[in-house]
Amino acid sequence: MTLSVGDSAPAFELNNQDRESVKLDDLKGRKSLIVFIPFPFTGICEGELCMIRDNMSRLGDLDANVVAISVHAIPTIKKWAEDNHFGFSVLSDYWPHGEVAQAYGAFNDTVGAANRYTFVLDEEGIVREIIHTDSLGIAREFDAYTEALAAI
Repeated sequence: MTLSVGDSAPAFELNNQDRESVKLDDLKGRKSLIVFIPFPFTGICEGELCMIRDNMSRLGDLDANVVAISVHAIPTIKKWAEDNHFGFSVLSDYWPHGEVAQAYGAFNDTVGAANRYTFVLDEEGIVREIIHTDSLGIAREFDAYTEALAAI
């Protein structure tokens, strides 16, 4: 499935790094960034989430939730989130492997991980912007997030 701007975001329920359940419905009522990350403990992924971490007050000023989603197991994302002091949930889409990434059209069958896709949602869970890169080796620009959120 490929999502487009104007589509309702597919529902999900995943556990975060602390094994707490997070659902799409939990995010409603505020704008949201759903940030798919290919590989924890890699420079580009870490840099992207650290940029979000370091700018949480800017995102908060735009009334935005943030969740990152990785297809890796909870122990991996827990260690990664703790090492980097992420102040937001990193969700495990480990099993069934990549099911949520697939529902969002962000799964890369070749490498078995998510592509770099961010879905910017409005307060009702409608996709208002899709920010992605064409390569796993290219980071998304943080300013694209704030611009998309400000436009809602």
